[in-house]
This record gives sequence, structure tokens and C-alpha cells, in this order.
Amino acid sequence: MSASAPPSSSAPSHSAPSLKPASRHSLAVGLAIVIAWGVNFPLQKALLTAMQPEGFLFLRFALMPLLVIGLLLHRYGLRWPRVSRSDGWALLRLGLLGQGLHLALSSYGIHFSTPFSSSVLLACGPVFTLLILRAFGIEKLRAAQLAGIAVAAGGALLFMSDKLLAANWRASGGDAILLLAAAMFSYYTVAAKPLIARHGAVLVMCYASLAATLPVLAYAWPVARAVDWSAVTPLLWLGSVWAIAGIGFLTWLAWGWVNAERGVARTAPLIYLMPPIAGLAAWISTGEQFTAPKLIGAALTLAGVAWAQFAPQSGNKALESTLPMD
Repeated sequence: MSASAPPSSSAPSHSAPSLKPASRHSLAVGLAIVIAWGVNFPLQKALLTAMQPEGFLFLRFALMPLLVIGLLLHRYGLRWPRVSRSDGWALLRLGLLGQGLHLALSSYGIHFSTPFSSSVLLACGPVFTLLILRAFGIEKLRAAQLAGIAVAAGGALLFMSDKLLAANWRASGGDAILLLAAAMFSYYTVAAKPLIARHGAVLVMCYASLAATLPVLAYAWPVARAVDWSAVTPLLWLGSVWAIAGIGFLTWLAWGWVNAERGVARTAPLIYLMPPIAGLAAWISTGEQFTAPKLIGAALTLAGVAWAQFAPQSGNKALESTLPMD
């Protein structure tokens, strides 16, 4: 879940000044967050295998409101900011689609696919953000952005080709679900922008998360109640607390601080370190194998996404980079 506005797509300066001490510290924090996000993919896979996607979703949406309400009480006490009726409906849609549906799709996708595939395909978010902005007439796509989208699409097809050629429909379906999950978070990115401008990123995140809680709990409960929770090991229980409270909450708050310290243009490129870290973590922990077409496809996909994201634009700041909310 995002606790802050995702970083802007503005390209980083090629002649960045030397970093101040605070900036060096924020760079270290940013790198630590990206490492934690990368390592979380194999952990998430293990949790989803043990609990089933519905079980993990139920656990997540049962615990997350406690963290969100705690944050709201810390910030505002008992006098939480009011929003207009129209913004209330917008926050409800944002919560249901951008958080509830996105997280459900991400859970199913990671469950059916592999940690490395999940990290690469979820990183395609900026491409979907561009396409959504174009569909709503907010952003006109330039030639360089179209070229980047084409490279990313070709890379993603090459990346998934081994599963498609082997007729591994379970894993291929998981990859397709992951792309849809990335598109849903791109919707969250675009739809949240005006709300964040009026109410702030943390308030939007908190209210949208609360709006998604009851529907997701109701959806997940029939399967979650049948999960053999006694078979979940203490180590996995500890991992689930870390995945929910640490990865899904604390690191996003910290990421917002890093963006504020360094600027989103210099922070966003750190995200492209996440898939290699996830791949290394998956190889060490689960023995995931990587064929040459898969590695080349991953490199092309990420290069195309970066090309589309950081290509010069016509002064429009609407594009935001998208990140996994798991």
C-alpha cells in the first residue's frame, strides 16, 4: 500500500550536485527500502503458499486498519479531517479499485507466478500510467515514450515466452494477473493525484485503505476460515507481520520521507534495482532458475519502462511512477 504520493517521472538531472549529509543518509535509507521490497517477493510467495491468497488478504486487511487508525490518531487525535461527499465517493472508489482489487490481484499473481516474474511485471506500472493519462486526455504521448512502451511490451512478451511456449497456463495466467495488478495501481496513481493535492498523501492513503477493509474481509473470509492456521509456522507468522506492518506500512512511510529529502526525480530510479534484488533473493531462497530469454526479456522490459518514464515530456507533471503496494 502506498503511504505517500508515488515519485514523479521527471528525469533525474545529469549534473546533480554533491549530496549533502542528509541526502547521503536518505540515499542509504532509500537503498535499504528497495532491498527490503526486493527480498519481500520470495517471502510473499511463501506466505501465499502457506495461507492461500485469501488467507493472507484476510490477515492483511484485519491488521492494516489498526496501523492506519493508529497513524490517524497520532496525526489528528480524535478530530479526523472531514472530506466532501464527492471526495468521499472518490476515496471509496480509490480504496476498492486501487487498494483492494490491486492487492487481491497482486496476491493471486504472485501465488501463481514466481518472485522474479512478479517483481519485473509489477514494475511495468509507469507504462500503464502513461496509457491511462493518454486515455483521459491528460498526457499526449511523445515518440520517445511510444518507443519505450513498445520496447517494454516486446520485452514482457519475451520474458513470458518460456511459459507460453511450454503451455504453462497457471504461471502464464499469474503473469497476466500481475500486469492487470500493475494497471490497477496505475489507476490509483492517477486517481489519487487530485485528492492528494487537496487532502495530503497520508490522509488519502488512510481513508482509501479503510474504505477497502470490509469488502476485502468479506470476500476473503470463506476461504480464510478454512485455512489450517495451526500449520503456519512461527517463522511464517513473524514473516507475515513484517510483510504487513513493515513492508506494507512502515517502508511506505519511510519512502515518502526519502522522496521529500532527495526529491522524487532522484529517488524514482532506485526502483529499477528491485527486480535484480528479487531475482537474487529468489535464487538463494527458492532456487528459481533464469533462462537467457527470461533475463534478456527482463532487461528489455525494465529498459523500456525507464525509457517511457523518463523520456522528455511537454512540461506535464501528471505522470507518476508506480510501485508495488504489497
